[in-house]
Amino acid sequence: MMKIETTLLAAQPFLRGFTQPQLDVLARNAMLVEFPAGRMIFNEGLAANRFYIILEGEVALESAAEGKEPRLIQTIGAGDVLGWSWLFPPYHWNFDARAVQPTKAIIFFASTLRELCDSDHDLGYAMMKRVAEVVITRLQSTRNQLLKAGNPEDAPDF
Repeated sequence: MMKIETTLLAAQPFLRGFTQPQLDVLARNAMLVEFPAGRMIFNEGLAANRFYIILEGEVALESAAEGKEPRLIQTIGAGDVLGWSWLFPPYHWNFDARAVQPTKAIIFFASTLRELCDSDHDLGYAMMKRVAEVVITRLQSTRNQLLKAGNPEDAPDF
């Protein structure tokens, strides 16, 4: 993994509007990581200890009932973020994430990012607002998948 320049962070849609000092702090705590196609990035139920901003590639978010094949929830790509569970106790992944294509991402370690958000409430508030938008988008995607599958009674109104 290698360190990230502030200019790369500033170019990410998720981080637009962050102040230069906030970007500087984030850059000091970010690294670049790559995943080959087919690699599991994380598994549902395990500790959510990372946060990713996808730069290149494609990642499938999947979930499976016990003993069944994983079901595609959503596919994300460049400019999207991966992993919001790092921000909410009990800090466990809610989906599986698998690289569909070779994927390059910016990575932040969750415990460090939570400490930064706790020590700088403006940073924490900006992060929380953006992560909440991601959560809503993912919930709507899940709802749409249920509706497409012909299970409208299972599709909650978010």
